[in-house]
Amino acid sequence: MKYISEFRDGRAAVALATQIAREASTGREYYIMEFCGGHTHAIFRYGIQDLLPPSIRLVHGPGCPVCVLPVGRLDSAIELAALPGVILCSYGDMLRVPGSRKRSLLRSRAEGKDVRMVYSCAEAIRIAVDNPGRQVVFFAIGFETTTPPTALAIREAQRLGLGNFSVFCNHVLTPSAIQSILNSPDVREIGDVRVDGFIGPSHVSTIIGSRPYEYFAREYQRPVVISGFEPLDVLQSILMLVRQLNGRRAEVENQFSRGVTRDGNVKAQALVADVFELRRTFEWRGLGVVPYSGLKIKQQYAGFDAEVRFAVQPRPVTENRACECGAILRGAKKPTDCRIFGTVCTPRNPVGSCMVSSEGACAAYYRFRRHVGAAALAVPQEG
Repeated sequence: MKYISEFRDGRAAVALATQIAREASTGREYYIMEFCGGHTHAIFRYGIQDLLPPSIRLVHGPGCPVCVLPVGRLDSAIELAALPGVILCSYGDMLRVPGSRKRSLLRSRAEGKDVRMVYSCAEAIRIAVDNPGRQVVFFAIGFETTTPPTALAIREAQRLGLGNFSVFCNHVLTPSAIQSILNSPDVREIGDVRVDGFIGPSHVSTIIGSRPYEYFAREYQRPVVISGFEPLDVLQSILMLVRQLNGRRAEVENQFSRGVTRDGNVKAQALVADVFELRRTFEWRGLGVVPYSGLKIKQQYAGFDAEVRFAVQPRPVTENRACECGAILRGAKKPTDCRIFGTVCTPRNPVGSCMVSSEGACAAYYRFRRHVGAAALAVPQEG
């Protein structure tokens, strides 16, 4: 297939859904976690859940970089923006995420702080060049997909001798999050969360390759299928997982072979390894403190580390008790299980990050599914 329309062909989708219904055993249930928030939105945007038989349960994972950032780290960014002479640059989604005491970067900007939305860290570099008398801080978040551009920006700042540019680094690692999920008591004891297999992220995997997931297949006996984001990609990946589970296999399969290799982007990996190193611990919203799951800037680039330059000291912050974002990120609850979903908490007035981000599960439910009742779900029948 060469064109996007081919990956969204309705007849092909029905054929795949029918095949899934035919091969899914009626005597068992399949709990499949789509790790990436991009997959969550694709599932609801294209009605994939409605095409699946009741035996296939999709569990939403923590693969939304905006959602998993803990409130304490966001509060630190808000405090950086309040420092005299600082220009804080951030991706757009982070501006609206609520911090503690109903603060946000958007509110900081409304109060006169110089908070700027950028589409890339290269824009933050240009802002630093254009404002030599100001300190420019780039609020870096994201998984392995967005880490190489941040590393490149730091090296470019070093090349240019930009003494007024620094990065507040909050990059996190996908394999560590998957291991945290599989190590949690809820998963081991088939309690609040059950995960039989994973739909693996595609964009992350273009960087790290498929090799890191082999550990989970081998040691935890959980199959992983790396999937593209188009509806036919997701349906085919679900079919591949059903076939593995039926055959009692636990392997890593690459449905997104048009973009992912086993070894990934070796040059990008080398760039990241040059600039960053592992943190001993890093806190995730929903998962808590996860060992070796975050990155920090190496000592040789410490001059561009905002945490060093401004002596940032993140403090633990209590989450809003009414918000179920943490449980949703663990896969323990769905957005509709939250009592403030769609009432107090909406995209216009978000209480939690899962309602803000374009990859958040709550935003996906609100946009595509909040008016759908159980009786309206259509499941293809065999024959």
